[in-house]
Amino acid sequence: MDTNRPSSGSTLFGPRLALASGGAPKALVVLLHGVGADGQDLIGMAPHWARYLPEAEFLAPDGPEPCDMAPYGRQWFSLQDRTPSVMEAGLQATLPIVNGFLDQALAERGLTDADLALVGFSQGTMTSLYTALRRPRPCAAVVGFSGALLGAPTLARDIVSRPPVLLVHGEADPVVPFPALAAAAQALRGAGVEVETLARPDLGHGIDPEGLVAGLDMLRRHLPQAVGPSA
Repeated sequence: MDTNRPSSGSTLFGPRLALASGGAPKALVVLLHGVGADGQDLIGMAPHWARYLPEAEFLAPDGPEPCDMAPYGRQWFSLQDRTPSVMEAGLQATLPIVNGFLDQALAERGLTDADLALVGFSQGTMTSLYTALRRPRPCAAVVGFSGALLGAPTLARDIVSRPPVLLVHGEADPVVPFPALAAAAQALRGAGVEVETLARPDLGHGIDPEGLVAGLDMLRRHLPQAVGPSA
């Protein structure tokens, strides 16, 4: 695992896990962390998934801004004002940065959106959903842990792409309330998006083994090119 080099030549940097074979990837899994963390927070999932997705490369870029609520970590947008319209405005400002990173990462590897999956945690889920639904071409899948959907009231008007989505949420989440799961699923289905959900009893704001297994299953089904011929 390379933990210091830029994950692409863009303005976003972070750790990555390349193919063990050293060859060219057939798929790309991009992991977007939560507020106050950085790419190191999620890249630890990559070795577990890479065993079953040997043809995928994993990138975990750091958010573009220093966290404005802590003396450490990064963020995709500010959460100091959690008014939905303010948070969505922050996402709108971040969108071209994330899209630029994804476009360059795919181009450098000779891949397309059909070879891309976005995986987010908390604010990273918000960012993954917002980005994936507005890209010109649908990515292969989105996996969101402990997050929420921003922009739901105008989603039917704004949606461009409809990738399949898996949402996983702890029923005891004290940070992003558990009802955000049902609200996101309802809005996504109303906009024509295929959605799977997994509620985790007694889980707080985190990712548990059952969630990791569900996320892996989603990636294996929608990124078959990453599984390899021997799986």
